[in-house]
Amino acid sequence: MANKKKPKSNRPINQKPGMQKESKVVQLEQSPIHLLHRAGQCAGDVFQSEMRTEDLTPRQYAVLVAVAENEGLSQTNLVDMTGIDRSTLADIIRRMLKKGLVQRRRTKEDARAYAVKLTEEGRRILEAAEPMAKKVDERILQALPAAERERFLSDLNMIVDALGKLEAASAGAVQVKSSVRRKG
Repeated sequence: MANKKKPKSNRPINQKPGMQKESKVVQLEQSPIHLLHRAGQCAGDVFQSEMRTEDLTPRQYAVLVAVAENEGLSQTNLVDMTGIDRSTLADIIRRMLKKGLVQRRRTKEDARAYAVKLTEEGRRILEAAEPMAKKVDERILQALPAAERERFLSDLNMIVDALGKLEAASAGAVQVKSSVRRKG
């Protein structure tokens, strides 16, 4: 009599029969941080394909828009306005300075802070990019049924606001703890 082997099970050794383990891929498909990151990557790709005539990134565009609306804004205020972290924003500003899109000067109020303004080239690039950026937004929102687009934007803003408040509260708690340690 031939020795027949049992077919191997795909079930992990420590998993009991009848129990299904959630796959890692399914976990990613339910992960807000993963999905937001992937959506951001896809949106960035759409942005780059539309902006083919301008050498501009989505974050650089956001900085141009914020500076155009608030000439002389400090880099610290730009961090608050755009949500771009301080070190990344400093790097973006350096690159934009090299491209001649912005200029910066020390503020009168605080010699450590820089006020940022658009150059004429920065204004020209922003004006050329605005219609393309609008087209990008439209292409991204076309992925959703028309009736859900406004709700989607509202939900994204709600997430940003809630997480921003949570981050500010935890940063405040860290500052309080570190000042207590210094006193103690």
